Formats: sequence, structure tokens, C-alpha cells
Amino acid sequence: MTNIILPETATARKLSFFLAMEEFVARQQLADDAFFLWQVEPSVIYGRNQVLENEVNLEYCQAHGIQLFQRKSGGGCVYADRDNLMLSYITKEEQVGFAFNRFINMVLLVLRKMGIDATGTRHNDIMIGDRKVCGTACRTMNTGCIVHSTMLYDTNMQHMLQAITPSQQKLAKNGVESVRQRITLLKDYTSLTLEEVKALILSTLCDSERVLTADEVAQIEQIEERYNPKQ
Repeated sequence: MTNIILPETATARKLSFFLAMEEFVARQQLADDAFFLWQVEPSVIYGRNQVLENEVNLEYCQAHGIQLFQRKSGGGCVYADRDNLMLSYITKEEQVGFAFNRFINMVLLVLRKMGIDATGTRHNDIMIGDRKVCGTACRTMNTGCIVHSTMLYDTNMQHMLQAITPSQQKLAKNGVESVRQRITLLKDYTSLTLEEVKALILSTLCDSERVLTADEVAQIEQIEERYNPKQ
């Protein structure tokens, strides 16, 4: 699999850029199987079928400088910051089930190399015990599939709990604390730093790399205009 790399002058980007980068890599078919890791400043990303006002605490996000973005894949609302990892897998495989299955197995391979006994679920989450450490979503295109994921190495738990608004029914049934109890952080199961985890992922999954050119970055920036943040 090919690791897609940004030139050093283009690494500090908003979440919208990386969504556009996934689309560019898929449309240009830069590799049969492509992969890249990315990190962003505090952001919330919500699925294509979600209503922003129902899923996000807009007042909290505005007060704390948390940016909002909508992706073109389905799935739920996700909080991300620079203490966790975003994973993007772009494949020419047209069957969503196969794309999901391969991606999940790749992540499980990395975690098991770290000595962590993780499992996948029928909802394409990755669990350590009964707690979720990694969730995924998929977008289909006429060139294949984009599978993207958030791996919780660490995070600002207060932002995560407050920025994403659980339904009143969920709050009444479980309470906010139960949200914390349903997720876990990778750092609690390994002595590896975040940078070491990144290196392990890339060395395990990728056997080649492709650095994007300045012209390709400019094309991604044009695509990014369609992913304008909702502020």
C-alpha cells in the first residue's frame, strides 16, 4: 500500500483539506490502495445525513474555537484534535463490505503488534474490551471507496463530551458519564508515544510512498472549497 505524503510546506491544514485530499487521491487513482495519516486542530465532523443543530453543541464549539465540518460519508458525529489520529484508506475496491473489512483488519494488525487484544464489530468499530477506540465511515465513489477513521490515542475529553450533543433520550437513559464509559484511549494500553504509533502504523501497512506535488496540492485546495466549514 502507498503512503500519500504532503510536501513539508503544506502540512498544517484544516480538516476540510484532508477530506478534499481523500477525494483527490480517489479520483486521480494515485494507487490501487493508498493511505495517509493526519491530525487537525479541535474540530467536529458530522455525517452527510445528520442535521448539524441536532448533533452539535454550537454554542460550546463557538466559545472554544472548535471548527465544524460535514463529510460526504455517513455515520455519526466525531470530535478530533491533535491528540488523536485520523486515518484515510483509499482503495479501488468497489464493494463497501470488502473495503471496510480490509481496513478493520489492517488496524487490528497494528494494534495486535502493540500487544493489544482488539476486536472489530459489525458496525465497523474497533473495540478494546467493551470500549470503542476507533470508529469508521465509508464513502463510495465511481473509482472505489474511501474509508476514514478516528483513532483515540488521547483527546480533550471535556471538548469531546461537550461539543457533541447526545440526544435528550440518550442523556436521560444513560447520562453523560456513560459516554465516557463507552470509549477508551489507546495511550492507556501502550507505552508508545503518539509519534511512535504513527511510525508503527506506516511501517506495518505501507511499502511505498508518494509525495504530492505543489500543483496537486493546489488542485486539492480547489476541491476543498466544496467543504467549507459551517461556522
